[in-house]
Amino acid sequence: MAATAVRYLRSVGAPTGVETLPRPELRAVREDERAPVDPAEFRRVLGHFASGVTIVTALDEDGPAGFACQSFASLSLDPPLVAFMVARTSTTWPRIARAGAFCVNVLGADQGELCRGFAVSGADKFAGVAHAPAPVTGAPRLAGVPAWIDCTIRTVHTGGDHLIVVGAVEALGAEDDGAPLLFHRGRFGRFTA
Repeated sequence: MAATAVRYLRSVGAPTGVETLPRPELRAVREDERAPVDPAEFRRVLGHFASGVTIVTALDEDGPAGFACQSFASLSLDPPLVAFMVARTSTTWPRIARAGAFCVNVLGADQGELCRGFAVSGADKFAGVAHAPAPVTGAPRLAGVPAWIDCTIRTVHTGGDHLIVVGAVEALGAEDDGAPLLFHRGRFGRFTA
């Protein structure tokens, strides 16, 4: 877990306290491999895929950290693994990497404002937000979420302008009722049967 965080910190040029040789520049695709897709069209078309919404949290030496994340998925049942994607430009990700652990808080249909609060950069995202330590890692488990997954960082992969973070599930829990918060075409929505 610590080795994964150190590798990430080295890849972005952050100090780790360990002397290293220069690394080659990380890249996902060469310029000649890029498809001629307009970024705005890419976002518009992919916006048709509805997803759930989560808040990924961690606790480091500076206190709680977190960000809103819709790119979350279960990855493996045996062993139990989950994955989320985070922009390389995220200011919260280095704190999660240093912590080596995180809690995925799955949001309910009535938690759109909570999501918006964690989607901004630079604000005190935890102001007025009740939370308790997740049972294994101590990462913030937000009050009132329908489900949570307590994880340690297993691996981090590059994926273009994002990183793909794989977490080993250490503990999890869910409430039996409550509809999920969905994100579709740039807006929050609800699931109706």
